[in-house]
Amino acid sequence: MKVLFLGASGLIGPHLTPGLVDDYDLRLTDVKEHPDGIEVEHLDITDYTQVLKAAQGMDAIMNFTVNRSDADLSFHVNTCGAWHVMRAAAELGIRKVVHSGPQAVRSLYDHDFDVDQVPSRPSTGLYGTTKLLSAEICRAYARAHGIQIVSFLFNGLHDAPTEPITGRDFPVMSVVWADLIQACRQALELESVPGGYQEFNLHSHLGHEKYSLERAREILGFEPRPNMAEFYRRPVGEVV
Repeated sequence: MKVLFLGASGLIGPHLTPGLVDDYDLRLTDVKEHPDGIEVEHLDITDYTQVLKAAQGMDAIMNFTVNRSDADLSFHVNTCGAWHVMRAAAELGIRKVVHSGPQAVRSLYDHDFDVDQVPSRPSTGLYGTTKLLSAEICRAYARAHGIQIVSFLFNGLHDAPTEPITGRDFPVMSVVWADLIQACRQALELESVPGGYQEFNLHSHLGHEKYSLERAREILGFEPRPNMAEFYRRPVGEVV
């Protein structure tokens, strides 16, 4: 499968490429050099012509580009960039797109359990607002053009722990790299999703039982691999 990887040199891309490159024909693109010196094609997602050219001959597109802090770039990268991806997919007949965004309503439900599909609520921040707009664009293109879009929602990414962790609790809506790689593989191999567009909670920490992974399990076949609970267990003294 030929996959256009947008944002290959960003905060996420370099961690995903090693787990995908052996099984997929990746076209790595970004506006900056890769931190590990891997060759990437220069591509500015704010320029539709560049996106369209890079997407030619591709079977799928993975969009992990993002800008969080600049008022102008946040809109043009997060929102217009998603529009350019979907527009190119529709024009070229590409039927599979992997998208991502923040679990924007996470903090509103930290008191609850088994939270799954809840109404989206944009924040006043640049990141949350522009990513919510990008999701609406993806939904519209899925309906109009039959494109199958998987969007992952999370609030943190990190290496899997290798030793006991003390002084802090389970992170909420945080996923380790190996689990995100697994989810990307499943999204690329999945033939279709209900409604053409589906957002999936994605995290690696099951202990809090707050944000449900049931749809990711049922539709994608996703299951966090390491048992993170083992790293957060508290020693218990002898009861006298």
